[in-house]
Amino acid sequence: MRTVSEVGFAAPLSTALGVAALLIAVQLTRTYWRLRHIPGPFWARYTNFQRVLWVKTKQAHLIHQQVHEQYGPVVRTGPNMVMFNDPEAIPIVHTMRKGFPKAPFYDVFKSYTPHGGAITVFNATDEEALKEIKNPVAPLYSATNAMTFEPIVNEVLTCFSQNIEKRFLQHGTIFDLAEWSKYYAFDVMGMLTFSKRYSFLDEGEDVGGMLGAIITYMENAAPLTQIPWADKLLFKNWLVHAIRRPPSLPIAKVVAGAVRARQEQMEKGQQFQKQPDFLSRFMELAADNPELPSGIVSNWTFTNIIAGSDSVGAVIATMMFHLLQHPNCMQKLYTELQSANLTRPLARLSEIQGLPYLDACMWEAIRLHPAFALPFERVVPEGGITVGGYYLPEGTWVGGNPYVVNRHKQTFGPDAEFWRPERWLEGDEKYKIRLQQATLTLTHTLASQFGAGFRICIGRHIGIMEIKKMISMLIIDYDIQVVDPKLLHIENWWLLTQERLYVRIARRAMSTS
Repeated sequence: MRTVSEVGFAAPLSTALGVAALLIAVQLTRTYWRLRHIPGPFWARYTNFQRVLWVKTKQAHLIHQQVHEQYGPVVRTGPNMVMFNDPEAIPIVHTMRKGFPKAPFYDVFKSYTPHGGAITVFNATDEEALKEIKNPVAPLYSATNAMTFEPIVNEVLTCFSQNIEKRFLQHGTIFDLAEWSKYYAFDVMGMLTFSKRYSFLDEGEDVGGMLGAIITYMENAAPLTQIPWADKLLFKNWLVHAIRRPPSLPIAKVVAGAVRARQEQMEKGQQFQKQPDFLSRFMELAADNPELPSGIVSNWTFTNIIAGSDSVGAVIATMMFHLLQHPNCMQKLYTELQSANLTRPLARLSEIQGLPYLDACMWEAIRLHPAFALPFERVVPEGGITVGGYYLPEGTWVGGNPYVVNRHKQTFGPDAEFWRPERWLEGDEKYKIRLQQATLTLTHTLASQFGAGFRICIGRHIGIMEIKKMISMLIIDYDIQVVDPKLLHIENWWLLTQERLYVRIARRAMSTS
C-alpha cells in the first residue's frame, strides 16, 4: 500500500507527464499537418533523422533516386523539406531574381562568431549580405578577365605534364588520375590566388593534408546539414566555443598566413607577383570599400580556393573515365582536336573554345557527376509556390539533388543514366539550351558546378578554361589506359568524391611536341 506522501507525489508527476505527452502529440501533429499532402517516407513527416542516416551511408544520391522512383517527382524528405527531380522546377526554385534565399543547410559551413558566423559568397543565406560581398569581386571573374589567366594555367599544365612523365611515363607506373586532376586544379588556384603553387604536382602528394582535411570536414559537416539545429547545439554556440575552439582546415591556416605575409609585403612596399593575383586584388577592394565586413579578404580567399578546385578536378576525372571507357568517343574527340590545328605544346583557349564535341563531353560529364550531390536547399518565399502540382507554403525548404535531376529520363531520354555526349549535339541550338537549362549543374549557356539562378558560380569561366585546356592536352599528347574501371570509388559527402581512377600513360605516337 502506498503512503499519502507517495500518492501526493505521483499525482503531479503523472499530470506533468500527461501534459508533456500532449504537447509532444500536438507538435508532431502540427509538423505532419503542414505538408501532409506531399508523399514521402513515413518518418520524414516527423523527423530529419532519416535524412541524416541517408547521408551517413555516403550514397545519399542513389537513395534520393530510389525515393523519387517510389514516391514520385515531388517527395517530402523531412518535416519541412521537399525534394524535386523534374527540371521544370529549376526556374521556379533557382530563379534569376531574388526571393529564394539559401536554407539553414548552408549555416553549417559558416565558422562560428559571436555575431552569427562568418559569411562568404558560398554560404551566405541573407541575400543582401550576399550582394554586399559578391558584387565587388564579380568583375574579377568575368569571361574577359578570365582569359588573362591563361598563361598561369599553361604554367601549371606544363608542371603537370613534366611530373607525370618523370614519375609515371618513363617506367609505366600506375597512378590515380582522379587524384592528380585535383592536384592540378588546386595548384592552378594557388597560382591564381597567391602567385605560387601548393606544390601538389611537384611533390606528387597531398601537401599538408589539405585535400584529406577537406574530405574529413565534409564527412563531419554533411550529416549536420540535414539537422542544422544540431550543429548549433553541438558546435556553433558561445559555450562550446569557450570550452574548445574548433580545429581549422589546413586551407584556412594557409589563407591566414598568406594574408599576413602579403600585408607585411605591402607595408614594406614589396611586390613579387608577375601580375596582380586574386589576393592582391581582394586587398585593394577591401581598402577601397571600408564598409565591407572585417575579415572579408580571408573569406574571399578561402572561397576562391575551396569552390574553385574540387569541382574542376571532378569534371576532368569524369570526362577522362568515360572517354577511356568509350573508345569511339575518345577517337571522335581526338579527331576533332587534331583537325583544329591547335598550337603546340599547349592549345590556346581561343582555339578550343568553340569545339562542339569537346563541349558536349564536358556538359555530359557535369550532368552525370555533379561535384555536389545533395539538394541545393532554398526557402520558399512569402505567398508560397507550386512545384510539380504541389503547393509549398512559405518557409518550406525545397531543392533538387543535381545527381537525380540531371538523370530525368523524360528530359534527357531513356538513356539518361548513361554517358552519351551526342545528346548535346542533337537538334538545334534551342534544344541544346533546353538541355542546359534542365541540368541543375549548368546555367543557361555556361557550365557551373554550383547550381543555377541568382547564385550562379562566379568562377565558372576560369573553371571551364582549366577543364578544356587540361582535357585537350591529355587527349592530344597521351595514350592513357584504365587499369580496372571497377576500382573507381565514389562517395557522397555532399562533395561527390572520386578516387582510384588508376591508369597507365604513354606518349601518343603521332604527337609532334
